[in-house]
Amino acid sequence: MSARRPARVLPPLLAAVAAAALLAGCAADGPAPAADAPASASSASSAPASRAPVPSVAPASGATPGGTLLVADFGGDTVTFVDPERGAFDRVEVGTAPYGLVVGEDGRAWVATAEGVAVVDTEKRTRLARVPYETRTGPATTGEYRGGGMGIALAPDGRRVYVGVNVPGGDGVLEVIDTATRRVTDTVPVGRRPFDVDVSRDGGEVYATGHDSFDVTSVRTDTLRTERMEVAPYGTEGGLGSWLKPHYAVVRPSDGKLLLPFEGERLAVLDPRTGKVAVERMTADTHQHGATMAPDGTLLVVGTGPITSGDAEASLTIRAPDGSERVVPLDGPHEDVAVSRDGRTAYVTGGFTRDRYWNGITLVDLDGTAPPVRLAAGERPLGIAVL
Repeated sequence: MSARRPARVLPPLLAAVAAAALLAGCAADGPAPAADAPASASSASSAPASRAPVPSVAPASGATPGGTLLVADFGGDTVTFVDPERGAFDRVEVGTAPYGLVVGEDGRAWVATAEGVAVVDTEKRTRLARVPYETRTGPATTGEYRGGGMGIALAPDGRRVYVGVNVPGGDGVLEVIDTATRRVTDTVPVGRRPFDVDVSRDGGEVYATGHDSFDVTSVRTDTLRTERMEVAPYGTEGGLGSWLKPHYAVVRPSDGKLLLPFEGERLAVLDPRTGKVAVERMTADTHQHGATMAPDGTLLVVGTGPITSGDAEASLTIRAPDGSERVVPLDGPHEDVAVSRDGRTAYVTGGFTRDRYWNGITLVDLDGTAPPVRLAAGERPLGIAVL
């Protein structure tokens, strides 16, 4: 693979379609389609047309055990509780098209939906509240371009939730929620379609990744002062019609820098103190979305699959702190990833923001001693957290 690979942009005809906001996929900004497109009927992992029943494998005690997975059902209005060995056992209604979610030490989950941020008691598996957005985002719809919450993060002290709100056709907004009062206290303008939100280890800064504006916006949590930092290792040619835009970021604990993977080829390392970006080589050669970090500093990055004929299929990149990589092939597209508390297993969701997806999770043994295992779970599962 060449380090000088030209930026992937859509051909003229499709670029015109993107400009008209009718292109399906993650390349362009625009209104959501009338309904989510199902997975290809020819695929062995096609998503069912209707909601799948939840198997009766609930814990005998009724309480939710530690290690349970919580996934956001982007293709529905629920979050699903999943036993990583036996599968889904319960679901809770949270609101239209839930995207990202985060769980606090008190066991409460905060779920970004098209209608507001839902608050879920994960032990009792009930919804406690839904906090409406202050920002006007239009009707609550489904699909990749729907308005409402996308990336979401929790302050280290648990007192604030930060949610990136997509405003179709315009710049995004970071909304700040007081977790005690469950009210929005502040709104801050950020980049377009904030796919991801992250918080510095000391809680002093929040970072909103603007997918369609090729940037990360840092927000000081004390003053709400913002700074836009461009992250475009391939450049910004093609604008909304480009595929080469940032998706998800990880804050590296060792130095506070943000790691943003691009195309399985380049890892953008953003220093939020200077706004400068260094680029390191990656090896998967696939369109990349979700990312997280294991307790030992290993970076995990989801490859969603090809966007051009020369790209590799879906995969999970396991990148050690020294930069060495192992790439694990995945069966079909995936979107986001979480890691078990012991750092031994990655959980990769099959939801995918684009029009191909499947209703399950792939379990990947990070030691490489066992092959990946697929587990049915949720409806187009996107965001994921480990309880």
